[in-house]
Amino acid sequence: MLPPIAWRPVALVAALTSGTLIALAGRYGYHRDELYYLVAGRHPAWGYDDQPPLVPLVGRLMADVSGGALTALRLPSALLVGVTVLLVALLAREMGGGRAAQVLAAVCWATAPQVIVSGHLLSTTPFDLFFWTLLAYLLVRWIRTRDDRLLLAGGAVVGVGLEAKNLILLYVAGLLAGVAISGPRDLFRRPALWIGGAIALLLWAPNLWWQATHGWPQVEMTAVIRQDADFGGRLGLLPSQLLMIGPPLAVVWGVGLWRLLRDTARTHRAFGWAYLVVLALVLATGGREYYPGGAYPPLLAAGAVAVTGWLAAHRRRWVLVAAAVLAVNATVTVMIGLPVFPARILKDTPQAALNYDSGETVGWPELTAAVARVRDGLPPGERDTVVVLTANYGEAGAIDRYGSRHGLPPAYSGHLGFWRWGPPPDTATGPVILIGHWTAADTAPYCESFTPAGRQDNGYGLDNEEQGVPIAVCRGLKGSWSALWPDLRRLG
Repeated sequence: MLPPIAWRPVALVAALTSGTLIALAGRYGYHRDELYYLVAGRHPAWGYDDQPPLVPLVGRLMADVSGGALTALRLPSALLVGVTVLLVALLAREMGGGRAAQVLAAVCWATAPQVIVSGHLLSTTPFDLFFWTLLAYLLVRWIRTRDDRLLLAGGAVVGVGLEAKNLILLYVAGLLAGVAISGPRDLFRRPALWIGGAIALLLWAPNLWWQATHGWPQVEMTAVIRQDADFGGRLGLLPSQLLMIGPPLAVVWGVGLWRLLRDTARTHRAFGWAYLVVLALVLATGGREYYPGGAYPPLLAAGAVAVTGWLAAHRRRWVLVAAAVLAVNATVTVMIGLPVFPARILKDTPQAALNYDSGETVGWPELTAAVARVRDGLPPGERDTVVVLTANYGEAGAIDRYGSRHGLPPAYSGHLGFWRWGPPPDTATGPVILIGHWTAADTAPYCESFTPAGRQDNGYGLDNEEQGVPIAVCRGLKGSWSALWPDLRRLG
């Protein structure tokens, strides 16, 4: 007999989490990825060089409804975070956790830095975390009920999840390996498991077809990701897990992992092994530090059951200590992960140093205005024939979003999806305004002349990726755009 669901406190935690994300969603500005999604959504396809189609399509839907308002654009992520908080609490219940364990599991997930930082933006991560958690919940329910309809539903969850981000394949591999190692191995004898797999493959097929017919660009992207080496690459993967979930919560998920792996009944041991397999796969492939994030909910759920059981058997003061630790973790997460500081002082806060994504939401209107000033400084005969070419998709997305205010033409770029959306027309002979770290040597094969024309200043003194980026003017194209375009493609 399962404990009753603690609907009121758990729903309150979920509502507070989503409500906080929504309340702060309109501060600062667009992230470079969001600017990219807005453009990608207007080029609907079954896939893109760097991702499946679901999130750009969600971005387009929200933009069509709201005109691209930030709060509306980020609403799906905020709501998904709240739903995932509920699922983590339900996982704790499935593992025998009562009211206190369910609330603790919900609070842990709601205050994890990875959850809050990604949930503030329209990004693939909140979708990915939701699908991993829902898959874990369906499997843990199947373990208890042996209702094979849950396996069919799990196949659908994996299939839709693959249209958001391919990382769920890591969790599928981890769960299957965990079941093979520790059981329940009768899962493999259930026809519903294989039918569910077929459902997942069928739902994934359009994206697979797109990748296959476009040269498997996401496979190429894996090499780019390894080169980025965030948080020190492979060496930093394990220490960075503390930052992703929050150092104070390491006690909960560490106890949870231990409890799962030491489960003498082997009921839920597979989830502990799944986490270890996912971590090993990310380490082996050189994946990014946040990739294992979706494997933590069962660990937090199991840890919450163990920790609340221990607290109930000890003095009240330990409950107060635990509450204080959770409060500190929540406060630090908000201070680092959400736009609570005025933009003018952001550069002087820990958030600027610890949260890369926060810095990437500042300065895009200023970049566009700087490009407009360069255009306005050209001779009158050149202003109307200008072409804007950027080094990355964030810059191109910014010109697309804000350029109409200044009468700028559409931006072009060889970066990721922008390359596939085509070059300028061959009749557009320039001059070309170049945004990015181009040099005269870089452009010598394409331009007769290269003239530095300015630098970006976001106006906040914030050292983000675009601060100080050069703006230059290229004249005298050495060929047509259609001939030059293949050489301008870049993934990194």
